[in-house]
Amino acid sequence: MENLKHKDRLEAVAAGEVVPAEIHPELHDEETILDVDNFNLWYGEKQALFDINIPLARGKVTALIGPSGCGKSTLLRSVNRMNDLIDVVRISGDMHLGEDSVYSRDIDVIELRRRMGMVFQKSNPFPMSIRDNVTYALQINGERNKTVLREVCEKALRGAALWDEVKDRLDENALGMSGGQQQRLCIARAIAAEPEVLLMDEPCSALDPIATTRVEELILKLRGDYTVLIVTHNMQQASRVSDYTAFMYLGQVIEYGPTAKLFTNPLLKETEDYITGRFG
Repeated sequence: MENLKHKDRLEAVAAGEVVPAEIHPELHDEETILDVDNFNLWYGEKQALFDINIPLARGKVTALIGPSGCGKSTLLRSVNRMNDLIDVVRISGDMHLGEDSVYSRDIDVIELRRRMGMVFQKSNPFPMSIRDNVTYALQINGERNKTVLREVCEKALRGAALWDEVKDRLDENALGMSGGQQQRLCIARAIAAEPEVLLMDEPCSALDPIATTRVEELILKLRGDYTVLIVTHNMQQASRVSDYTAFMYLGQVIEYGPTAKLFTNPLLKETEDYITGRFG
């Protein structure tokens, strides 16, 4: 497979053959927090992910890029088992969050999702106060200490670069916030539970350029304190916010490495062709 010509490789992937991903050596030097091991996923009879094997570097931002329908969001939603909610989905392989098997029958899926916060494409604040949105997870877990809730609320809103904008209206309904503020509130809600990994599914696609810039600045600020996995259709965004990028095509990871190298000196011509707009 290593000697596949450019055309042969694309044809092989299109024909459903599994082409081993080109993973840059820099990833082997990273401490990993999540490992995806021989992961396959089917929707009924249709296979959507093929033998995914990638490590996720702890404390770094990793972007998934590729054409629409290539499996980016499917892979992201597999990490916290959101695809379990779809009856026709079946999987093989596994993922490991630290030492824990994500797909073990013994794992507490609710606790798993607490360890991996999720931010969706469209902001989805709850129809309640800003304060209650942020502390919702704590409250449903039985936390009633107002001092604890107040401290968590402020810390999370500061972490989401939102505190100064909303500190005087914490009891107002969150639905009255702007779209960009709502998305940062959803990020605050996710980090209030102190997750190990923050999953973001095209978090800026519904935002205007100014709000997008604020969210991108926030992602850069969160790097180090959190491990971020982001799906984006915007390659410029991937180049701005991520440390590592995985290029996906038709359900397979084609190339995975440091973002700067992937965008300027990729190992594969397929990656270069996609990034420069020759296909996809």
